[in-house]
Amino acid sequence: MAESSRLTDLVQAAIDGYVDRQSRALLDIARDLDAVLSAARDLLQGGKRFRARFCYWGWRAIAGLPDPLDPMAVTGRTADRDAVIAVAAALELLHAAALVHDDIIDRSATRRGAPAAHERFAALHRAEGWARDDERFGQAAALLLGDLLLGWADALFDEGASALRSRADGDRAKAEFAKMRAEVILGQYLDVLEEHSWIARPDAEAAMRAQRVVVYKSAKYSVEAPLVIGALLGGASAEQISALRGYGLPLGIAFQLRDDILGVFGDPDVTGKPAGDDLREGKRTVLIAMARSALPGPSRSLLDELLGDPDLTDEQVGMLSMTIRECGAVAQLERAIDHNVGKAVAALDAAEIGPTAKRELLALAEAVARRSA
Repeated sequence: MAESSRLTDLVQAAIDGYVDRQSRALLDIARDLDAVLSAARDLLQGGKRFRARFCYWGWRAIAGLPDPLDPMAVTGRTADRDAVIAVAAALELLHAAALVHDDIIDRSATRRGAPAAHERFAALHRAEGWARDDERFGQAAALLLGDLLLGWADALFDEGASALRSRADGDRAKAEFAKMRAEVILGQYLDVLEEHSWIARPDAEAAMRAQRVVVYKSAKYSVEAPLVIGALLGGASAEQISALRGYGLPLGIAFQLRDDILGVFGDPDVTGKPAGDDLREGKRTVLIAMARSALPGPSRSLLDELLGDPDLTDEQVGMLSMTIRECGAVAQLERAIDHNVGKAVAALDAAEIGPTAKRELLALAEAVARRSA
């Protein structure tokens, strides 16, 4: 627990230090950019830091070193620690960029209990009494903030990977990062595509399409790729990478399936999102695919009619939630989560990695699959 807390502190310090370095250059351009920097700083505070943690423990799984977070122990192989922390911080910058863009696409008003970036900029427009449309300004400014964060993520990742003592290991990690970045963008497109095109596609393929979105929009970039990036930084063999992918991908799927449940049934005070947000946004998740498959015709038609209506009342959200639960879709999805966690744990048990990292990764598996936010 102490090591996890120390890791979080180091990642936050790396993020803050990078933003500080960038802010000096940006504010030399114009003081008006302070609003952008302020939004970036606020967005980059807190969070569960799962991606950073998987990256770090992927490295530890291979490096297998004692107490690498102890500054007095930075000798030999542990000299790479700061490079790994920088890479882990870069993954959090990429995640922040994805959240900003995702909230624009989904028209989500809140993020972690606060106004989403586009809502924040729209509120600034209104407060200052500027010309033209406040919502359009908010979306444009947030889009550019997301782009900025994405660029920062690339630059910080390159800094960290290039600082590694083994250039070959750094280059392998960079290649995995580039692949991950493309996959999450394309996975987001597949998500948007499904929301709009489902009506013209076979119902029998809905679960398969939703699963594909899960894999490429979330599972790979949330767990598998950060874990593999960390392992590559540690010089992992092909066999070790294969074993870690066997753990990371099913656990990433479980991670997103839990999100599917929280998007409908999560406590707003915990998730920082309104109850039933996925229903108002029209998310065609695995949970919805399972519900549609289980529901009789009239109930399925009502679900299709109401799903994606941003003006759903709390009563309508409650009714849809009850329908989804009572048809057995939630129980079915919980079984799928358990199945994927079981696959992940079995792959990890067989992996030839350090025992401390194995123990921490087992704990992380439980944390991501059973979380309430």
